[in-house]
Formats: sequence, structure tokens, C-alpha cells
Amino acid sequence: MAITTALSNAFKLELLKGNHDFDNDTFRVALIKENPTGTYNAATVAYTELGSDQASGTGYTSTFDTVSTGAEAAIATGFPQIPAGSTTAVMDFDDAIFASVTVQADGCILYNPNADSAANVIAVFDFGGTVSATAGDFTIQFPAPGASTSILRLA
Repeated sequence: MAITTALSNAFKLELLKGNHDFDNDTFRVALIKENPTGTYNAATVAYTELGSDQASGTGYTSTFDTVSTGAEAAIATGFPQIPAGSTTAVMDFDDAIFASVTVQADGCILYNPNADSAANVIAVFDFGGTVSATAGDFTIQFPAPGASTSILRLA
């Protein structure tokens, strides 16, 4: 079907409710398989919506729990912050790495398995085509932090 890069509408509401703790929660990335049957966009609410559209492959785990699901998207040191000369709060994550996998994916979701709600998807990302790794590392490289580039920003 379709993957559209977007911040989850549910995340925006859950953020205002205090259901995401950027100081203590562990954030994760799950891969969306090549040619998914579902649609993933701003309306995507929960990690569990991936179902059979979560990528599978050698060394890639799709077990949903707070310890081993997907790759950790660790918050980069010194974030969140408001960069000098800006009024925009920004968030940066370290690159998420799926180590030693063989897998193909068309996109991914960033989610919070520790959220106080089933609405745990933060954002959906379309890779613009199928990306793969063969017996190697599959890396999700988050953009450089900045008022117009950070993965999460509040202006």
C-alpha cells in the first residue's frame, strides 16, 4: 500500500497528556517490510498496527517487548534542547542500528514501548524505496539536529 513520512497525530496528543518521558523512556525503531499491505502515515497510532507488515529476516527480531524489540533509538547527549539563536525546541536521536541482519524494508516507525498508552507511535518514515542489509548492519540515520532539520521539533 503506502508509507508516508509523518509525525503521528496520536503522538501530538499523547505528548500533551504527558505519556512520553524523554528523560527515562527507551525509544525503538521497527522496520516496515518491502511492499507492505497496510498504509502507514500520520494516522498510525500503535506499533501493533504493523502486524504482518513488520519486516522479517535473519537476525531481525519482531518480538514486541520493552527490551528487545527493534533497534534502540537512544536520545543523543544534550537533548532535548533549544539551539542558540533559535526559539525551536529540538530532539535528536543517535542512529538506530540493527546489527548483523539480513532484511529488506521500505520504511520504519519510531515508537515508545514504555508509553502510558497504546498510542505509542511517534513517527513514520518512508525510505523512498527498498533498503536492505545482507549479513551486516542496517542503520537508521536520523537527520542532523537543528530548528529545520531535527526529527522532532516544537516551534
